[in-house]
Amino acid sequence: MRAECAILYAMRQIVFHVNRDKPGADAVRQRLAALAASLGLSECGSGEQPEAVVVLGGDGTMLSAVHRFPGVPLLGLNLGSLGYLAGVEAPHFDNAMLALASGDYEVSRRTTLRVGDAVALNDVVVSRGVSGHAIQLELSVDGRMATRFSADGLVVATPTGSTAYSLAAGGPILLPDSESFAVTPICPHALASRPLVIPDTARLTVRARLRARGEEVAVFADGARVQQLGADDAVEIVRADVSVPLIQLRGYDPYEVLSRKLGWNGSAIK
Repeated sequence: MRAECAILYAMRQIVFHVNRDKPGADAVRQRLAALAASLGLSECGSGEQPEAVVVLGGDGTMLSAVHRFPGVPLLGLNLGSLGYLAGVEAPHFDNAMLALASGDYEVSRRTTLRVGDAVALNDVVVSRGVSGHAIQLELSVDGRMATRFSADGLVVATPTGSTAYSLAAGGPILLPDSESFAVTPICPHALASRPLVIPDTARLTVRARLRARGEEVAVFADGARVQQLGADDAVEIVRADVSVPLIQLRGYDPYEVLSRKLGWNGSAIK
């Protein structure tokens, strides 16, 4: 599924989702709440369903909003550092609220992964436990054996999540509309172990080959532990049949965001 964009309508019912550990977050929320009210945007009461969630924080706050408000469009206002998901920076907060009120925005529907009953916007990680030993993992694609990893684990990332843990582990960057997933080994114990880019229609099976007593393998979806694998246990990872709607201001350019966040234009990363 591509990160399809669609034009939506002017919002009326919103809710703020705030990371209060960020310095000044409450003050920003109060100011934007007053601005929202002046624009005709109402904050939802308890039990009411919002039309949009205004997220104040970083990418971790965005992920928590994804799972707290499934299916509701999210507008990420960045109070963190990199902020790929929370893509609107402080100088544009007021314009973002005005865009919500006027309907002058787009929604990018982002592909997700499913592992068991869990859905992940960023990634599914299969990782060693506390033994400190590398683990043996076998990866099959659509029932065909693809490769074996001796590593600390592996990351299966969506295009949205390719700039998160997968990137830190040496994986490729995928643009939001890429119809693919990135499979990246974590600290592999062989130079031949390299990231793979596979179609997002593929069905992945990861099998643990545990050798030492006390070894354990855990499965995480967007950082939350969802499963544990024993010796020779396998987990299946597929594209989910749901997408996550992210609100983007008009003129959003993923290349510009990458250039700015990664310092590709020669400026230092802030």
